[in-house]
Amino acid sequence: MEKLIYLNNLYDLYGILLTEKQQTYFEEYYFNNLSYGEISEKYGISRNACFKQLKIIEEKLEDYEKKLKLYYKKEKINAIIDNIDDSGVKKAIKDLL
Repeated sequence: MEKLIYLNNLYDLYGILLTEKQQTYFEEYYFNNLSYGEISEKYGISRNACFKQLKIIEEKLEDYEKKLKLYYKKEKINAIIDNIDDSGVKKAIKDLL
């Protein structure tokens, strides 16, 4: 479950960097809960090709994070925000994010 949440967060940050097909396969699998078989039938690809594509997508998302660290930085900023006592300042910063 933790990996699913992590991948969804990475997709929110880096999904735009994927091809349209990769975005579609990711969304079908992770958002619409389709199986490899259902995706392969829907898009006319083999089940193995679907599996490989999703693995490639996961690796790309993790590579983008390794290089850009946007998710890591966002988590650090949120941790800092949580320690701010002034609720007005806290809200203003969260609205910027």
